[in-house]
Amino acid sequence: MEEECRVLSIQSHVVRGYVGNRAATFPLQVLGFEIDAVNSVQFSNHTGYTHWKGQVLNAQELHELYAGLKLNGVNKYDYVLTGYTRDKSFLAMVVDIVQELKQQNSKLVYVCDPVMGDKWNGEGSMYVPEDLLPVYREKVVPVADIITPNQFEAELLSGRKIHSQEEALAEACGLVLADVGRPTRRDLICRGRVEASGRTAAHVLSAAATVRCAPRPPGSAVTPCLPPRDQRSGAAPEAVAATVPVAPWVTGLRPVLPHRTGQAVMDMLHAMGPDTVVITSSDLPSSRGSDYLIALGSQRTRRPDGTTLTERIRMEMRRVDAVFVGTGDLFAAMLLAWTHKHPDNLKVACEKTVSAMHHVLQRTIQCARAQAGEGRKPSPAQLELRMVQSKKDIEDPEIVVQATVL
Repeated sequence: MEEECRVLSIQSHVVRGYVGNRAATFPLQVLGFEIDAVNSVQFSNHTGYTHWKGQVLNAQELHELYAGLKLNGVNKYDYVLTGYTRDKSFLAMVVDIVQELKQQNSKLVYVCDPVMGDKWNGEGSMYVPEDLLPVYREKVVPVADIITPNQFEAELLSGRKIHSQEEALAEACGLVLADVGRPTRRDLICRGRVEASGRTAAHVLSAAATVRCAPRPPGSAVTPCLPPRDQRSGAAPEAVAATVPVAPWVTGLRPVLPHRTGQAVMDMLHAMGPDTVVITSSDLPSSRGSDYLIALGSQRTRRPDGTTLTERIRMEMRRVDAVFVGTGDLFAAMLLAWTHKHPDNLKVACEKTVSAMHHVLQRTIQCARAQAGEGRKPSPAQLELRMVQSKKDIEDPEIVVQATVL
């Protein structure tokens, strides 16, 4: 009999569609996990629709739910999974729960997507209250085992910002010690400001070739998508935008070597605590052109003799010309599953995660376009992820995106 593996997932919930727990529960169950879901919000639908209604769970209510589990002796978990949160006290309560669960089970793995913001027009912007940042830096990330930030979130966590690719190359030389004696992990990814005819690159959301859109810059090809997440309470969908035809680096600057920058990035994030890091988006130039995005991953394992072995990978994915929601939640859930099944092989775990994402998104966009009709833009309802229809691809994804070991 196969041993039970149970996940406590604290995320948003929607009645219709797939975001938060709705995007995480089905794929994890299909892959053999038991899921106990705490809904941080309960909305009628995700907030990319014109209208939505619902309720938001507060920190005290979260504590009461956990207390009920504890009183019955069923607060025993192998994994904790968390995503978007916009309340400081709620986030602090999550940390308290994780710490208590880790005291009970030292092997518990906490998978955290530190959702805080993204880049619009080449500049970063937070869509959660700024007082969440120190909670993530000082409390959440140090107890996390796996984190999945995007580029901007990685920069927020580091407290440093890279303005040029030269700085990124300099970062690859090592960590900088300052402040109170801890590493001040400098900028985590070279963004390399992208400028061509006054246009800037669209920011990237996930390793599944997704980006969150911003208002259309003058003269650019960016398609506006969803409103800033600070208007969206809790459900907070992930979005994908059209490809932006811009140059991959500023004229006169030599391109970054992705593997050199990536190694520095990974070491800086590991210094914060997590042993597995997947930066699901970066503006590093791809050798395959501006239609491709780069994701970086690193896994640190300790040998019996006390030494550390680090596996680093890079993945290049083609952009998708569509607007989806829930992709980040789906990505984190499947990464949890595949790192569990391949604990010492980040390359395989990420290839299966990203390839499954590819199949889900391709099926979704094909169905959405067929429903919308030729020449018409699919609606948010038509672009809901085709999760059930992708069951076989989630269970056993054909590998269509290969990772490169750095």
